[in-house]
Amino acid sequence: MSCRYNSYSAFLKKTWGSRLQKLSIDAGFSCPNRSDDRTKGGCSFCDNKAFNPSYCSPRKSITQQLDEGIEFHEHRYRNASIYLAYFQPYSNTNASLETLKRLYGEALSHPKVGGIVIGTRPDCVDEEKLDYIASLQTDNEGGKRFVSVEYGIESCYDETLRNINRGHDFAATRHAISLTAERGIHCGAHLVLGFPGEDKKRIIDQTSIINTLPINSLKLHQLQIILGTPLAKSIAEGSTAFTPFALDEYVELVCDILERLRPDIMMERFAGEVPPRFQAFPQYSWRRDDGRLIRNEEIPPMIEKALERRGTWQGCLLKDNTNKDSDK
Repeated sequence: MSCRYNSYSAFLKKTWGSRLQKLSIDAGFSCPNRSDDRTKGGCSFCDNKAFNPSYCSPRKSITQQLDEGIEFHEHRYRNASIYLAYFQPYSNTNASLETLKRLYGEALSHPKVGGIVIGTRPDCVDEEKLDYIASLQTDNEGGKRFVSVEYGIESCYDETLRNINRGHDFAATRHAISLTAERGIHCGAHLVLGFPGEDKKRIIDQTSIINTLPINSLKLHQLQIILGTPLAKSIAEGSTAFTPFALDEYVELVCDILERLRPDIMMERFAGEVPPRFQAFPQYSWRRDDGRLIRNEEIPPMIEKALERRGTWQGCLLKDNTNKDSDK
């Protein structure tokens, strides 16, 4: 057994025969939670600038962003030969179908791009857009492309979604993911752990809800408080209580989730990483004893080691998965 959880990166490497590297693209999309009359001000915890790579900017063409991203990653990941165009900031289906065709088409025309990943919200898709996205799985020569839609679930609880000013309920999430899965599109999901009002039990209990969704992959991120956001202000003023996770506490929480998670769901990420300059409380960053920040890529080995110590693996606590899967 090479890994005690189902690895998304291992799946991509096995399927494509080499490492696939995501290249983030900022195509200038906005978000309905910022621009229409349903709600104002956006999600209380969100500022996309904190997550964007330096080469990402809507002032640059998509082709330029891809070229610069490839140059950046060729130095860091010398074994990457195929790239995925990752439309990341904000809601990347929040535009007309004609606009989506133009932007996605430019990305997929790049000779080193073998697929596309589209980050968006559950309330920013419809059947027409998803039909088009499904068609991208085949190129003009009949070859196969990797196409994924990644939804920000953030929380499975309507109370939390209201508190963070999300602008939609969990029913919208379930509906969008169902429409996506019906079309055979790879479906990813993003969940934030540690929102105010969600204790460890409620966080872990979400796993049974996630298991009912027809998703293929999952990202977990610890809540990080971004400078200048409404949530940061509320915490600073004392009107919202926030207790950050210590690193060892977070690793154990992720293990609790994994043990209850459907074993076919591939784990893409276990933690988020925000530069200290964007953090309202940088003192809560995870650091080594010498003060250096702990990077995202250091978290998976910690989780693997913790699962080994516990003698557990992904899905081991599910009634129909009492044995280890030797292929995981």
